[in-house]
Amino acid sequence: MPDILVIDDDAIMRDLMADWLEAAGYAVRKAGDCRAGVAALEAAVPALVVSDMWMPGPCGAEAIRRIRQKHPGVPLIAVSGHFGSGQGCSAQEAVGAGALRAIAKPGKRAELVRAVAELNGPPQP
Repeated sequence: MPDILVIDDDAIMRDLMADWLEAAGYAVRKAGDCRAGVAALEAAVPALVVSDMWMPGPCGAEAIRRIRQKHPGVPLIAVSGHFGSGQGCSAQEAVGAGALRAIAKPGKRAELVRAVAELNGPPQP
């Protein structure tokens, strides 16, 4: 079963989002920064990527564009605690770069699980 790749440098948020998705029935892999996320994408293409937009390394709209170029069929959900703050990329920039959803952190479990289900379908048994 293809998995969901969660990329976030905040270990608490990364683990929380992964826990929410696993509890909903999805298989999840985690990466702690942009470079680790790119390596994880190269190792095995996931069904969907959930990525923070404000991390060390090539992030934000640039990271989305890179993922879209190398893996055009992989849906991406952008998450950030900086959406609307004037720092990093905005939710509109993330969607303009190719993210299919933009969720402001900390976000809600139901919002993330609903977005994943809409883009990826329900978890497979």
